[in-house]
Amino acid sequence: MIVADTDVLIDFLAGVASSFERVRAELERGALSTTAITRFELLSGAVTPKQEARILDLLAGVPALPLDSAAADSAARVRTALERKGQRIGMADSLIAGIVLTHGRILMTRNRRHFERVPNLRIETPSRQSEI
Repeated sequence: MIVADTDVLIDFLAGVASSFERVRAELERGALSTTAITRFELLSGAVTPKQEARILDLLAGVPALPLDSAAADSAARVRTALERKGQRIGMADSLIAGIVLTHGRILMTRNRRHFERVPNLRIETPSRQSEI
């Protein structure tokens, strides 16, 4: 199963072709989820009630994997290991990585710069194209 990161879902909502097509395909297969962290990031970024409604409509069909104890522990290990190497990726990305690792999923993101640093994290990136 695929876990969509914040940037990919933002692209989907904006109609960016590569993300739109990939997210739509995964939704149709019932194989798409996200994380509670991404849910928070999306909703906290909504500026207008219309934006919030569009985000909630999308999230109604995308289950959010929780930040439970196992995921929190995994995220802490990720963060600590990367900080020891001087490769910080930020709290939210550490939490997302911990959740994805705990569930053994693939993270779909454009943020390769951060997530490629995380050992054993499987990632894929939709190619960026013009808006549809």
